[in-house]
Amino acid sequence: MSHSTVPRSRSEARTTGRTPEASGGGAAREPRGRGGKLSFRIRFRRDRTLILMTLPAVLLLLVFIYIPILGNVVAFQDYDPYLSDNGFVAVLQSPWTGLDQFRRVFEDSAFWHAVQNTFVLFFLQLVLYFPVPILLALLINSVVRPRVRAVAQAVMYLPHFFSWVLVVTVFQQVFGGAGIIAQTLREHGHSGFDIMTDPGIFKYLVTAQMVWKDAGWGIIVFLAALASVPDDLYEAAAMDGAGRRRRMWHITLPALRPVIALLLVLRVGDALTVGFEQLLLQRQAVGPDAAEVLDTYVWWNGIRNQDFSYAAAAGLIKGVVGLTLVLVANKVAHLMGEQGVYKK
Repeated sequence: MSHSTVPRSRSEARTTGRTPEASGGGAAREPRGRGGKLSFRIRFRRDRTLILMTLPAVLLLLVFIYIPILGNVVAFQDYDPYLSDNGFVAVLQSPWTGLDQFRRVFEDSAFWHAVQNTFVLFFLQLVLYFPVPILLALLINSVVRPRVRAVAQAVMYLPHFFSWVLVVTVFQQVFGGAGIIAQTLREHGHSGFDIMTDPGIFKYLVTAQMVWKDAGWGIIVFLAALASVPDDLYEAAAMDGAGRRRRMWHITLPALRPVIALLLVLRVGDALTVGFEQLLLQRQAVGPDAAEVLDTYVWWNGIRNQDFSYAAAAGLIKGVVGLTLVLVANKVAHLMGEQGVYKK
């Protein structure tokens, strides 16, 4: 009869000096603090690799996002960068004005005109631009041949990598007064046109530019969500007699609903940022009445006119309103049963 070398009781374990865990009978238990939680030292040793991986991103956020937030203090000052060669010392030496800069902002009619243009462009982009990536994702997902799908995705992704300078130039060469369409009309005896300098349709022009540039890139998230839908659901629905439209309505769109809710919340939070570089490039062609939004308004007053405290106050107002919009939109997403940006 063979005898096992593993202790069979606690008395034998005490006699041999080995525990069942040490002899291979189970995993060693990690020390836990109050409430059964692991200590900070144990959790740090366990997750140190992940912490080291995220450390560069945290440093980038700290240096370029969170530390510059301290510069908002100039919104409560009459900041003069020429008081010292050191910008930090100039902040300390600038006189405090309290809420005077904010009063100036709210009393400026140009500020409210920029706010109006910003929200008009936001609602247009929300209605005309936001659904386009969803429709393109559904279209590409319905393509059966993988090679055709890959080519279609590459063609749609390509404009995203163009700079706004190139995008505006392409639209100028097509829709401008000396563009292809205007020249073709003149050659056939018709009067030409110049959409690029028409303030009345400028808001539709910039929306079309954004659709052409970024709609293809926006489908990546929706395609990833569609790829996670099991094929068994489509096969079961087809066996039950559901056609293509009913499968899309009852399977595809519900799968996209959480992603749509999340991106919609983020888009609402970004409502006051509707394209700084794009609008700044075309501001001179159509005039500030049509192209002035909050970002260009802050840049024009802060950089061109060197009224840094006034621009900082306007930018701070924009940030607070944007945060409020995110919280409200996320609350609406919770009421609709979606997670949104964060859980309840």
